[in-house]
Amino acid sequence: MKELVEYIARSLVDYPDQVEVIETHAGNIIVLELHVASADMGRVIGKSGRVANAIRTLVRLVAAQDGTRVSVEIV
Repeated sequence: MKELVEYIARSLVDYPDQVEVIETHAGNIIVLELHVASADMGRVIGKSGRVANAIRTLVRLVAAQDGTRVSVEIV
């Protein structure tokens, strides 16, 4: 799932080399922290958070197929 978030974020931003995803485990939940350049923050979040919510939805769907829970945080 980390690779999926990286792929989506890199395709959205102007500075793909600054995209970083950090995976941590909090109990039975996988937390993915997405770090992007400050200039690309608006592209990743989107108008009213629509792009961010779409990324979270896609990752949750993939995680549900694996039987895990995932949270995506944009830092």
